[in-house]
Parts: sequence; C-alpha cells; structure tokens
Amino acid sequence: MTIIDDEAEVEFIPATSEGKPDYDEIDVSAKSFWLQTSEEHEEVYRVLRQTRPVSWQRPVEDAVTPDPDDPGYWAVVRHEDIVRISKDNETFVSRQGVLFDLLPEVFLEMSQSFLAMDDPKHSRLRSLVSAAFTPKQIRKIQADIEKRAAWVVDRIVGKGTIDFVAEVAQQLPMHTFCDLFGIPDELREDVRSAASDVVAWTDAELLGDRSADEVQVEACVRLHEISEQLIAERRANPTDDLLTALVQAEVDGEQLSDFEIGSFFVLMSVAGTDTTTQTTSCATLALTQHPEQKAWLMEDFDGRIAVALEEFLRWASPVMTFRRTAVAETTLGGQTILPGDKVVMFYPSGSFDETVFGDPGTFRLDRNPNPHLVFGGGGVHYCLGNQLAKAMLTAVFRELLTKVPDGRAYDPVFMDSNFMRTIKRMKFDVNG
Repeated sequence: MTIIDDEAEVEFIPATSEGKPDYDEIDVSAKSFWLQTSEEHEEVYRVLRQTRPVSWQRPVEDAVTPDPDDPGYWAVVRHEDIVRISKDNETFVSRQGVLFDLLPEVFLEMSQSFLAMDDPKHSRLRSLVSAAFTPKQIRKIQADIEKRAAWVVDRIVGKGTIDFVAEVAQQLPMHTFCDLFGIPDELREDVRSAASDVVAWTDAELLGDRSADEVQVEACVRLHEISEQLIAERRANPTDDLLTALVQAEVDGEQLSDFEIGSFFVLMSVAGTDTTTQTTSCATLALTQHPEQKAWLMEDFDGRIAVALEEFLRWASPVMTFRRTAVAETTLGGQTILPGDKVVMFYPSGSFDETVFGDPGTFRLDRNPNPHLVFGGGGVHYCLGNQLAKAMLTAVFRELLTKVPDGRAYDPVFMDSNFMRTIKRMKFDVNG
C-alpha cells in the first residue's frame, strides 16, 4: 500500500492520468449537465449507480481556478461508497479542499475552515467550536428562532404574490446566523450578500462581468473584514453571543486565532444560511406540488414534523457535491484509487439510491428510516449545525402552515451551480 504521510505540511503526490480508464461517456463535468433539472440529474445518477458507481471524469467545467494539469476525478454516486469515504478519514482527506478544483491554500483556510482540515488540526478547531454550542446557547437560539420565524411569516400575511426566497426562505437563516454572532442590523445585508457570492461562481447572472475567483475572494475578504471588526469589539466588550464564546473558548489552554474565527464565520455564513434557505424553498415547492403530503403533515404537525423534516432535507439535497482527496491506494466500486486522486461524492445520488430508499423518486413525508446524506455520510466531518437547521425548519414551517396554509409556490429560478442546488427566486401566492 502506498501511503502519504498525513501531516498537513507534507506535499501531496499530484494525481495523474496514468493508469486511468478513458473518461466516462456519461459526462457529469459538463456545464450542460449542471444546467439540467434535479430530475434529469437523477436519471443519469441511476444509470451510474447501477452500472459504474465509481467513474473517471474529465475536469469539471466552470472551475473557480482552472488547472491545465488537472487529470480529472472519480465520481462516486452510491450511498454505501459515500458513507465509506466520509468515515475513512485516514484514506480520504479534506485538507486539499472540498470543491472540484484545487484552490490556493490561503483561500481554503480563509473560506472553508475545518471543512478543509484533517486531524489533529480538525479535531482541535471543531472541539473549540463545539464547546461554544452549549445547552444554554442552544436553548437561547431555540427561543430566538421561534420568535424570528413568527416575525418572518407575519410580515407576508395578507400580501398577494411575493418572492418566497427573498421574503421568507432567506430571512430566518440569515437573521438566526446574525443573532447567533451578534451582528448588528446595519451589517446584516452585507453579510447575506457576501455569503451568497461565495457559492455563486458558476452563475452568469450573479457573476455579471466579474470572474469566478474574483467573486469568491471579494466575498471572503468582506466577511473576514466584518468578523475582524466584531472580534475586536467582543474582546473589548464581551457579550453572551456565539462570537464571544468563540473568542473566549479554550481547549488545553489554547484559543482560536482571529483568522480561524473569521474562517469559521465565513463557513457558517454559507453553511448556516444557504443550506437551510434552500431546504425551505425546495420543501415549500414540494408541498405545493404534493398537496396530499401537505395535508398529511397539517393533520398532526407536532407529531409528524420530525420525520417530515428528514424528507424535506432528502428531497432538497442542497449540497450536491463534496470532494475528498486520497492519500493511500485503495479500491472503491471496483476501481483502483491512487494517492492524489480526487474523489467527488454526489450527495443527491446517494440520497436517492434505490438500494437504500424504497421508491426514492416519491416525495413521502412518512419515510422512516431516512438515512439521507444531506449532513454528510457520517465521520468526523458530520454537519455540526444539523440540529440548528432542523430547529429553523420546524419553526418556519409551523408558522407557514398555520398562518398561510393555502400558500402556493411556483416558477422557481435555479442558480447555475455544480456545488449547491439553489433557488434564486420563486413566486409564492400567499392566499393560494
């Protein structure tokens, strides 16, 4: 077995095309593929799952930083293989980043926080962050979420047709994140805008005349500048918010640096807002399209919402791809994976795997068990904020189904992306 030392400072052996099969005839790297609907994606994934669950693909189009020497990557579409990769952090590591392409190290550190780290650095940072999510903090967050959800929905009651994303779906996650970090009102729109730009590198409408790397760097710099301002304020005048907890948290006498806190701030501004926003939008659209499921949930909301949330998440599958990099030779799905090879997990495919989910193409709120991969496939990188996301979703759907039970969503406009399934805007008739 060929193994690369698992120390961050040791260079990776770059992947090569030597010994690789031809690029697969099913091309999931093409921009045209990512412009298709999720239903069309699933038709392709189904073929790959059943015939070649690990396929060699050409470099993805619309890379943030295109690399002429990039030989390609392995596309992994089966549930069991995604779980294996997620749990085997000795063979498949994160420190080279989680996107398709190889990004500069400084950009990884400033934008992906512990997502792009491995142990022991990952454990150190995650333990510090986890220490800030105390039961007291979660209880405080829960109360604030419920109040904010009521405020969000009360604002649309009596209106006609609205943009659901802007007026509902974005509001609760954005304000919850900002409340969590103690971000003042005058900075909240700047934070929301910058967080949206972080994942907008493939969408022509959102890019305008800017390059993909320009958009990402500018967005990350803006978020770091905001965090630096807030960190300085918390050091001078501590409060009871999460940012203060992060500033003061210690493990073995060691604190986070301002840069590490800023990187976590960038990560949370995206992971803590966009993913929940998209699940809210996609689930609302699904409830409109499947009125019998909506009726079932409304019959006993409190008794059924916990299981229904899991189907909301599976159906939305907001994060579509996540990468690991192999540091040891191994076999996966009948293919030989070599050190340096990029391995990309296609989460929606795993969450619709017919060997795990009965009738996966049916939106069924009573589906149980529901081992979807929305929060990852387990292991050390399992989503830290999963309970927070579920609390937000529970609160907003309780308010929506109680106060605007006849609301109807339609005409979603999706962002062009190979990373996040994002509804940019969607019409919603408040009164049906």
